[in-house]
Amino acid sequence: MDYGRLRAAALRDGEDEEAVTVDTRALIDKVLARYSGEWTTLRELIQNAADAQATTVKIRWETLPSTQVALPSMADRSEILKHIITHHTLRRLVIQNNGQPFTKTDWGRLKRIAEGNPDETKIGAFGVGFYSVFADCEEPFVSSGSEAMAFYWKGNALFTRKLQLSDAQRSSDTAFVLDYRNTSTTLPNLLSVSQFLATSLTFVALQHIEFWVDDYKILSLQKKASPSVDVSIPRDMDMVTRERLMTVHSVDRSSAQIDASFMSAIGWKPQVATAKHEGYGLGTSEIPSLRSFFSRLTATSTKSTRVAREEKVAQATISEDITALSTSSIFIRVTTGTILTSVSATFASELERATKKPPPKRATLSILTSSYDETQASELSHASAALSTATDVFASVLPSKKGGRIFIGFPTTQTTGAGMHISAPTVIPTVEREAIDLNARWVRTWNLEMLRAAGIMTRLAFTHEMIELQLKLQRAAETAGTSITTKETAIFIPEALHILKAFTFGDSTPSGYVSQTIEEAFWTAYKKPFVEIYSTRGVLPTSNVRLGSQELASFVDGIAIVPPELETIGFVRKLVEFDLLSQIDVDDVFEMLSGKPLTEVQLPHFIQWVAKKTLKGDIDSRNRDRLLDVAVAIVNKNEDRSSGDIIALGSIRNFMTAQRIPPGLPLPPTTISFEYTKACSPQELQALSWELLNLAHWVTFLIQTRSSRSSDHDMTKSSDFATQVLSVISKGWENQSQSSKDTIVSLLKMHTVMPTKLGMRKPTESFFPFVKLFDDLPTIECPQFKEKFLSALGVRKTVDLETIVKRLLSPSSDKSGSGQAKWSHVELIKYLASVRNDIPADDLVKLRESQICPAEAGPVGREFSEASAKLYKVSQLFEPNRLLRPLKLNILQWPGGGLNRGSQEGRFLTNLGLRAHPSAPELVEMMSSSDQQLRESAMTYFVTYYHTHGYSAFNVASTPRAFLPLQGDSKKLVPPSGCFTNEAAAILGFDILRRELHTDAQKFGVSRDPPIQECIQRLMKNPPNSRRDAVPVFQYFSSRLNNLDSTATKNLGNAKIVPVVRKSRASDSIYPDNPKDSSGPIVHLSPRQCYLGSPVMYGDIFDFVDFGQTANSFLSACGSNSEPTKLEIAQLAAGEPARLLSVLKSSDKYLSLLRSLAADTPTIRRDKDLWKKMKSAPFLLAFKDVTDAAKEKGAEQGDEESVRTYQLAAPSDIVIVDDFISYRLFKDHLKCAPEEDLLESFYQSLGSPTLSATVQEDLRVGPHNERQDGGVWLRKHVLERSKLFIHEYAKYIPNSIKHDAKWLEKHLTVLVVKSVALRRSLRVSGQSHTERRTAASSQTKAGYVLYVASESSRPDMYQVGQAICQLILHRPGQQAYIFFEPFLTLDLLSLRARGYNVDRILRAKEAEAKIAEEERRRALEAEQARIREREREREVSRENQPITSNIAAAARTQNSTPPPRMPGGFHSGDDGEDEDIPPSPPQPSRSGKDRGLFSHLSKRFGFNYNDEADEKLNDFVDPTSRPAPAPTPAPAPVPAPAPPLPAGPSSSGSKSGRNEQDGKVTNPAVVQQNLLNAIKSTRAFDSSSLYSPPTTREVKEQASYCDETAAKDLTYLAEASNGMRVFVSSNMPQPRKATFLSSYHAAINSFATLLKDVGDVYQIPRNVVHIFYDEVGNTIAFNRDGSIFCNLRFFFQLHGDLKSGGDKASATVWWWVVLAHELAHNIIQPHNSDHSYYTESFIQLYFPVMMMKATSLIEAAPSMPRGLPAPLIPERRDTAASTSLGAPPPYREH
Repeated sequence: MDYGRLRAAALRDGEDEEAVTVDTRALIDKVLARYSGEWTTLRELIQNAADAQATTVKIRWETLPSTQVALPSMADRSEILKHIITHHTLRRLVIQNNGQPFTKTDWGRLKRIAEGNPDETKIGAFGVGFYSVFADCEEPFVSSGSEAMAFYWKGNALFTRKLQLSDAQRSSDTAFVLDYRNTSTTLPNLLSVSQFLATSLTFVALQHIEFWVDDYKILSLQKKASPSVDVSIPRDMDMVTRERLMTVHSVDRSSAQIDASFMSAIGWKPQVATAKHEGYGLGTSEIPSLRSFFSRLTATSTKSTRVAREEKVAQATISEDITALSTSSIFIRVTTGTILTSVSATFASELERATKKPPPKRATLSILTSSYDETQASELSHASAALSTATDVFASVLPSKKGGRIFIGFPTTQTTGAGMHISAPTVIPTVEREAIDLNARWVRTWNLEMLRAAGIMTRLAFTHEMIELQLKLQRAAETAGTSITTKETAIFIPEALHILKAFTFGDSTPSGYVSQTIEEAFWTAYKKPFVEIYSTRGVLPTSNVRLGSQELASFVDGIAIVPPELETIGFVRKLVEFDLLSQIDVDDVFEMLSGKPLTEVQLPHFIQWVAKKTLKGDIDSRNRDRLLDVAVAIVNKNEDRSSGDIIALGSIRNFMTAQRIPPGLPLPPTTISFEYTKACSPQELQALSWELLNLAHWVTFLIQTRSSRSSDHDMTKSSDFATQVLSVISKGWENQSQSSKDTIVSLLKMHTVMPTKLGMRKPTESFFPFVKLFDDLPTIECPQFKEKFLSALGVRKTVDLETIVKRLLSPSSDKSGSGQAKWSHVELIKYLASVRNDIPADDLVKLRESQICPAEAGPVGREFSEASAKLYKVSQLFEPNRLLRPLKLNILQWPGGGLNRGSQEGRFLTNLGLRAHPSAPELVEMMSSSDQQLRESAMTYFVTYYHTHGYSAFNVASTPRAFLPLQGDSKKLVPPSGCFTNEAAAILGFDILRRELHTDAQKFGVSRDPPIQECIQRLMKNPPNSRRDAVPVFQYFSSRLNNLDSTATKNLGNAKIVPVVRKSRASDSIYPDNPKDSSGPIVHLSPRQCYLGSPVMYGDIFDFVDFGQTANSFLSACGSNSEPTKLEIAQLAAGEPARLLSVLKSSDKYLSLLRSLAADTPTIRRDKDLWKKMKSAPFLLAFKDVTDAAKEKGAEQGDEESVRTYQLAAPSDIVIVDDFISYRLFKDHLKCAPEEDLLESFYQSLGSPTLSATVQEDLRVGPHNERQDGGVWLRKHVLERSKLFIHEYAKYIPNSIKHDAKWLEKHLTVLVVKSVALRRSLRVSGQSHTERRTAASSQTKAGYVLYVASESSRPDMYQVGQAICQLILHRPGQQAYIFFEPFLTLDLLSLRARGYNVDRILRAKEAEAKIAEEERRRALEAEQARIREREREREVSRENQPITSNIAAAARTQNSTPPPRMPGGFHSGDDGEDEDIPPSPPQPSRSGKDRGLFSHLSKRFGFNYNDEADEKLNDFVDPTSRPAPAPTPAPAPVPAPAPPLPAGPSSSGSKSGRNEQDGKVTNPAVVQQNLLNAIKSTRAFDSSSLYSPPTTREVKEQASYCDETAAKDLTYLAEASNGMRVFVSSNMPQPRKATFLSSYHAAINSFATLLKDVGDVYQIPRNVVHIFYDEVGNTIAFNRDGSIFCNLRFFFQLHGDLKSGGDKASATVWWWVVLAHELAHNIIQPHNSDHSYYTESFIQLYFPVMMMKATSLIEAAPSMPRGLPAPLIPERRDTAASTSLGAPPPYREH
């Protein structure tokens, strides 16, 4: 099934729509059902106070005395309070705050459920919090400022009434008065209330809370906070939440103190059982407890007995005087962070849909904790231990063991899972604000991100808590004069335990996901996995702390471990679980041993631990060796020795299980003493790679201790002893390990232990016995020594180098034929290489320093063929390589020109220092050579082998050598620091490296750009002199914006570096003679003095430059703006206003400039000197209306034509028009501020006075009338309607009412006088004007008097309202006068139809209405009879009239019929006989005078249900002047009908017949009769009579009165005097057209004037309304594509003779309704219900304006009673419509 199509069909074709209704009482009950909290009402109203920026909240419970138990006879306040707590019940709850009074919006939201507060900075979101008051209160009352509102029920509907408070009643506080629904409710538990209030004060922005019971101040809470301190955020901390929606921007910390002063009554528990009453709330003392139950079962226990005894003692102490005051304080620490939010548009819209407010851009989060010191201070602040439990006000402020809570203004039921409270005002709660909403998708995401931000802040708070703990520990250690030791750390373990427990997360309730989310963010806040922990070495990261071990405790004391007291807490267990904390490992022991030696006690334990772990495989060999190598012990330390012996375990190689050395021989020190290894097995010691004592250790000992023995036992002196020792070593040499051999060799080869034939020699100085090269060599004489042993000791098999060089390289006597030496350097190298392993190391050193090899010296191409005469060290030569020869280096001469580096000779030469390639400095020297070929070769070699030979390690850029060629000048060489690769830098004169070398510029150390400071210096020294020069320079600097720091941009911003062409300014004019000539002098300005881009308005005032987008970005960074600032413009305007105006060339542009200044008034006012200058400078634009003197006389008859000019003036010379009447009187003498609210406020702030303050008013009153009946009625009427006006006006303009209706009734007097005149005088120039008025008010000694002039036919209700508004309003104005006038002129039913509450007045008049109903019915029947009589008279008149009579004369005769009320819908009758009925003569009215507006309009519109008001107004002045009624009362004027709206579209034709096309208009009496029949047919809804439809007669115009068919046959004829165009039918004969204008001259001008007045009501242009005339047809008017045409024929026949003001008003109203009908066709073309709706909407919208227009028409030419003077025409009325018809102006014919 297609449900979408089905829904569309239901919306299109379904039944009539019905609004969804709400049962208000049921809705509130269901909302309250969601509030499960105990103190919901207090919470919501305290939150409202905080949102209103209150600082103090007072809560007072008023009680009702008990009807059963009398007050105690004694006057002791303590006993009376006990009686109140025990026996009284609650009567009322009053909550007051000193916040901002309710605004109009606040009052409106108070009445609407679920609207919510749209302010994202406020906590309230759902708009239902206030309705929690209905939980206990039926009809709350709210008072705020000067207003109050009462709520009351009508059935299940909730209503409100609002009251304006008098000066005596109003208060600066806001009060909520809640009378309890049930008066049997007992007082709540005072301790529970106090604890709730103390908790409420924690995060709410209040400072003071008072809690009263009657006149007893039970509790006073005062909060004060220390200044906040910014918290530094670590660099490696990630401050962005996981979803990237929120960022912790900044964090600060502060400490707060809450002081409580309370009566002991909060802890008093009544002992006497009271009557059963309904309790309020559920106090802590009333909560059932299993503990108390089981304690009764085990009452014999010592603990329960002790607790009961202590509680009894505490209650006895409290009962002595429960009014006794006690004090207590609590100290808390608050970490507050600023959260920046960044959400997408979709996310924001979805969140706003859910919460009715946009998500905030900036939010705050607070973490409440209590440090250890603050907790101790809080505990010490209690009065005594005995009373602390019973009167613990702050029991719920600090987080409990179950964890802290989430505060959303107030604590919710959601816990944090840790020992902290979290305040998150922007977390979105559920509707009842008692839990976090984690269900809705977008809301859940927002809340989870907020919780993650809270986790980040929690981690930051934890970090700083630990930092402070570390600082305390350090201060304690410094005080003790030691470093941080276990002793100092033990002192602060309780504080560390307190912190860790506070930040240990457990399960949260009701949602466990809250603590999980916060904890996840807590642990992952840092980019590196660690957290601070308290250890035996202070606060350290977990990466530096370990868990302790009993096994290692015997020797490990240098590693930071977690104290045993902390190991079992949850925080540490989580660290272990998360692998952030581990046991001590080998690396830790290694670090400890590296920094501290072992003691003699620790040494055996360490050896035993290492040996066992190694044997078990827990420690590998590498770690074992590391430990032993670093381990050092100090032993044999006693009092006699300041320092003991050092045992380096890394040097121990042997151990002893028994004595293996023969007696008498000492043991070597590398053997560990048996006493340190006796606890270890041999296998364990061998696992340490220790062996039993071997030969190497023994030899070591012998050598090292030889000086302590005799020479006979010295191996270096005794050949026998040496021979004996060496023989032993030689015999056992093969059995020694390599390490032992190395040890023996290293010991013996350095000493003279070898017996030779030349004496004792070192092994390296001895030769094997078989060396016979020379006879004088020291050969060994002991043949029993093994060769391997001797070779290992370094006994030589070869002769030393010096001897060889001396004896073998020198020329011998035996020469060859060439005379060369016997051996060459090549042969020498080959020999030495062959015995390389036998050459001593010292000889090799000498060989490296000897000059034994020549360099190549052959010709090019065969350089190797000849050797140089000079010999070089091998290290001075380079290996033979063809790549090195172009570098002209000293290359080793070698046969064939090549040397194999892998050969025996090659390896030997390399060992001697033969170089493979030159170094980087050498290459730099080559590259800076004057030899170009060498430079290029060296540069090529350097680039080619840059990485291969390690040249990258050399800093080439630092060399001062010039070796780099430049672009464009290859001959010039510069060092790397003297050129650059960015060719754009050449614009500043920098050298650029040759382009071919740019790819290798980095290798040569060449930078891309020169140093920015040097660039800046060059720019400032040589700024560009033209735009062409400046563009590349600025473009280059724009490419280096990242290199510019703030100092550089500041210096550049003030430097004159921008070339600007100044246009010539002849005679100080800012415009040159030739605007196109941009030439002029070049000046240099700083960037801050220039503006970027093309000037729009200020180009000729300020200097604008445009160097292109890239270059402009540099100037923008240096301080150039795109346009002048408001302060700069203000300075110019105040200094040179005339110049500025001439530049702008337009007053509109100048006004726009003033508007921009007005918008930034706060910024401008900060510059006090500028603001002072602006107050006196003539820079403001004022207008002055100049009236043409030649037209002044004509202007008095119609609209004043004036020219508005603008001129500059000082603020004090300009007035602000707030009195339009005074403005019209004195406008020729005034300079006025532009009529815009923004500009008027700006002018006024600069000192411009208001016009009302400039004009002085003097009231002049004539003598009193003898009769005051009209004044009595008018006073009653004014007082009645003033109540409605005050009530409604205060809704739209709060705090505007100065006096209420009661004050007016007490002080107002109405007096009828002969005349009233108001004289207005201009204080400055002295001009004055006197206006005659119908009403005005004045203050006398007796009070306030409303004077009403009897010289007017009736008082002008506008002037009456104006006079009353001046008495009751603070700031009366035109808006108030117009707003008041309908309340005085309209009847009550009309006011109720407009939505005003007039039921109270209507009920008072209901009785009068029933009496008048019967008279009304009889009057309708009489009216119907009179209509029938007039019809018969008209028929007779038509029969007697000649057919050839003139149409105009007939129309004038017909017009004597009472004027129609509205454009009628005229039926086309079947017989048409009514068309020819002549009009009957006009009947005289009962009063003999025109009854004015209310008889012609109010009654004709059907709004008048009682004639009393109309009669009172018509007979207001003098009841005696009314003539006596005629014997036969004349019929009252019959209301004319409104044009009926056909259901279908307009018909283009009409029925055929003579009467339809005869040009006659249907008699209005026919339409009137139809309407009267309709009125007569009305009945009550539950009437028993049957409904009978009224009998009606057909009206021919009703189907086609706006048919636009006539538009096709119209021809333009002429223009009326006011410019309105006139059309006639194309079928009209030409002679008829010629005489038409002269015949209808006056009618056309009258009709044009009337249509202009009607068009002014709708504010439509004059040229859209047109006049047309046709001879026949039923079209009254039509709308042709937005152009409106009105039929002159209907005007002429219905309204052609406008004799009185009432006739003019009736005709104007008639055509006003016609235009409403036609204007509706602009929206809906066909005639249907939509068209009817818009027609009625036009009438409703513009009805007040039309009433004012009609009133002015009636007053312009009233029908005056006999004996009264002509009334004064008020100047405020528009009298254009009252132009005399006697001499109309001429036509402008077409």
